[in-house]
Amino acid sequence: MIILHGYPLAMVEHVGFKVFVKNLQPLFDVAPNSTIELSCMEIYGREKQKVYDMLRKLQCRINLSVEMWSSPENSSYLCLTAHYVDDDWKLQKKILNFVTLDASHTEDMLSEVIIKCLMEWDIESKLFAMTFDDCSTNDDNILRIKEQISENKPRLSNGQLLDVRSAAHVLNSIVQDIMEALQVVIQKIRETVRYVKSSQSIRGKFNEIAQQTGINSQKSLVLDCPLRWNSTYIMLETAVEYRNAFCHLPELDPDLVLSDEEWEWAISITGYLKLFIEIINVFSGNKCPTANIYFPEICHVHIQLIEWCKSPNNFLSSLAAKMKAKFDKYWSKCSLALAVAGILDPRFKMKLVEYYYSQIYGSTALERIKEVSDGVKELFNAYSICSTLIDQGSALPGCSLPSSSNDSRDRLKGFDKFLHETSQSQGAISDLEKYLDEPVFPRNCDFSILNWWRVHTPRYPILSMMARDVLGTPMSTVAQESAFNAGGRVLDSCRSSLTPDTREALICTRDWLWMQLDDPSPSSSHYALPLYVEAN
Repeated sequence: MIILHGYPLAMVEHVGFKVFVKNLQPLFDVAPNSTIELSCMEIYGREKQKVYDMLRKLQCRINLSVEMWSSPENSSYLCLTAHYVDDDWKLQKKILNFVTLDASHTEDMLSEVIIKCLMEWDIESKLFAMTFDDCSTNDDNILRIKEQISENKPRLSNGQLLDVRSAAHVLNSIVQDIMEALQVVIQKIRETVRYVKSSQSIRGKFNEIAQQTGINSQKSLVLDCPLRWNSTYIMLETAVEYRNAFCHLPELDPDLVLSDEEWEWAISITGYLKLFIEIINVFSGNKCPTANIYFPEICHVHIQLIEWCKSPNNFLSSLAAKMKAKFDKYWSKCSLALAVAGILDPRFKMKLVEYYYSQIYGSTALERIKEVSDGVKELFNAYSICSTLIDQGSALPGCSLPSSSNDSRDRLKGFDKFLHETSQSQGAISDLEKYLDEPVFPRNCDFSILNWWRVHTPRYPILSMMARDVLGTPMSTVAQESAFNAGGRVLDSCRSSLTPDTREALICTRDWLWMQLDDPSPSSSHYALPLYVEAN
């Protein structure tokens, strides 16, 4: 119970809890805090072994998301989460590590921490993609991690698929640029709303002015919480509707009066924020966020940024240019991975890439489309070679792709690739060609992409292996409850006060046990009995 709900370990020593337990069973002897901590560590050890065994048997690649956390005391933590599509074609994720970073830790040491965790779980040879929550993550760290893992793994040219950055984080970062650029205007609106809401008489006078100026809005003015930028959007959206009422409000501090140009800025910025909120809601609100859902949303942002840069207003065009520069950095790293995932959606295939790239790139669209097409083929060819190796028995057991542990003295390693390429040139139709040549699947609201690939695995045996790994890639790492936070993920004081080992044990085990509760299988609740026996 303490693990599942994040209760403090010292709860067993609270007077209220002891009274509660005594009322249930007077003879029950509540264990002390120290015993509870030891029991939690024992449960962590058992559950960790279960996760380790499951990952070892998993017949697919594993994707890893890397998130930075902080605490009220300014401590830093690294959270590593495994993402994958299981053997039943269900999207899964499990927190593997929650590492407390030493105060002397530098960004250059990040790769060492990650590699150590990968080796601890023995999954470095299964790694397919890594998603970082910050576009500014040092590329040298990524390079060092790549050097440590198998080189004979399929990935897009230059390892682009291996290195993914969180889509929601880059959008949040762009929003912070908007907030910073418009902070004076936002503060004026905030103080004006606060003034109107300061007394009943002022509010009544404001409503009269709104009626006189023909404002029929049923919305009420709201103050935002500056740390939640979606609340700032709601404040701006409502304020814009009452623009004419604000302009005629008597006794308002002249310093708070917005000029016509500032109102135009506020109107435009409100439109920008609305788009970002809609898209982040798609990312964070999806119960099964497979990688294919991101490509059309990110492409739409790209197109809008291009349009915003054309604004005749110098302030807005300059702001849009800054936003687009940050977006372009993300796009250069992730566009190919996003496009590949989009292609593996049978409702769109290459047509979606052609549709968006023609709008984004114009006259150079064909070149860009060919880059994506070549990238998909390159990745698929790697999987085809792996399939050949598996058929010949040269791949590691339980691993869908070849490992670097193959005999280094094998002089015929290149023969597998040669055999695959020459076989294809003799007219055999590959899974990829067959898939792309067939008509797209009709779009409907009940479509499940993982179920589609599960059903069509016999038809596309090799491509389905690739789809399973690609679709399991986390293109965004923001949880729904923190999707609009101005800051990052913050650990509560209760957990931050624990020792590093206990903190990691409680956070990881909580994640694993909740996954068992969500699992409808009959064995999913069996862990409850040993918990009770230990406490007894």
